[in-house]
Amino acid sequence: MLRRFPLIDGHNDLPWALRERAAGDASKVRLAPIDPDGTDLAQPVTGTHTDLPRLRAGGVGGQFWSVYVPSSLAGEAAVAAVLEQIDLARRMIVCHPGDLEIALTAADVDRIFSAGKIASLLGAEGGHAIADSLGVLRTLYALGVRYMTLTHNANVGWADSATDEPRVGGLTDFGREVVREMQRIGMLVDLSHVSPATMRDTLDVAVAPVIFSHSSALALCGYPRNVPDDVLARLAANGGVCMVTFVPGFVSQECASWLEGLKAEAAGRGLDPRNLKQLFSIKDEWEATHPVPRATLTQVADHVEHVRRVAGVEHVGLGGDFDGTDDVTVGLEDVSTYPALFAELLSRGWTEAECAALAGGNVLRALRGAEAAAGR
Repeated sequence: MLRRFPLIDGHNDLPWALRERAAGDASKVRLAPIDPDGTDLAQPVTGTHTDLPRLRAGGVGGQFWSVYVPSSLAGEAAVAAVLEQIDLARRMIVCHPGDLEIALTAADVDRIFSAGKIASLLGAEGGHAIADSLGVLRTLYALGVRYMTLTHNANVGWADSATDEPRVGGLTDFGREVVREMQRIGMLVDLSHVSPATMRDTLDVAVAPVIFSHSSALALCGYPRNVPDDVLARLAANGGVCMVTFVPGFVSQECASWLEGLKAEAAGRGLDPRNLKQLFSIKDEWEATHPVPRATLTQVADHVEHVRRVAGVEHVGLGGDFDGTDDVTVGLEDVSTYPALFAELLSRGWTEAECAALAGGNVLRALRGAEAAAGR
């Protein structure tokens, strides 16, 4: 089935994983060129969720590669780091011309998929990467970035994050200007990681479809990174898409509660629970006395079906967040496992046409909508 229509995943952090492998402690972001030739993706790559053999086994026809940089970076350092991540991702793609090709438009995705290759799009994760500059934003688009997540785990000066203390109550006037400029140039606005107030403010001003590149349903798992039902319901009028993620803490309430316990323990020790390096420094010790619950593929399917019920089948997609998390959902351990999820949905009565919409049809429609709005 996935050979006939493209499966387009909304978020994969392999470029950052490659940087970590090459630079050692990537949380310090060594600002030096990283050579993707150091890892041959045509062979199985240990320690990652992603390589070309597994992408092929998973039926992936298109991938948004995240050009992520940590929220701890700001100003010129954040801009330099995101430019290097774009450079790394684009060279990674060029290194594998038989399998990967950069895509800048929805038409490119169709053409590349028809040629038997994996259409490779870029998404910037976190508005801190533009350093409050619309000029930098436009430059990222010129370099191939086709969505930007407005925040990551921390607030930016013009938008509140889901996992930080509210500061501005959603979007500031400049935040609205960022959204308008993104839609003027044809860049998708990504609302994963942002607070519900930021989601609602964005939908109030949006004239083109928005996406959630890797989020799940708040009604099924009360982790703050997930999307409330009232926001999901607004996607129908907007034309947007919620791309359900596979991160255990966003899928399973038990996993979310375990993670909140870990964060509370970190805060109690004077650590910053938003800092993943600090948080994971106590993870093994916490896990020794608090066994990790496991999320399951059937729970991911439940999230897909919930988004479908609330937003409609034309407004749901998939964004696994592979290589962006250490923990994985049982049955969805790496990029080779997507067919198992579609098998589960087919067993629940999904039609092939509905699976095609979920796999990639919906996000391609959103991208075409962004392109059309920019044309106007």
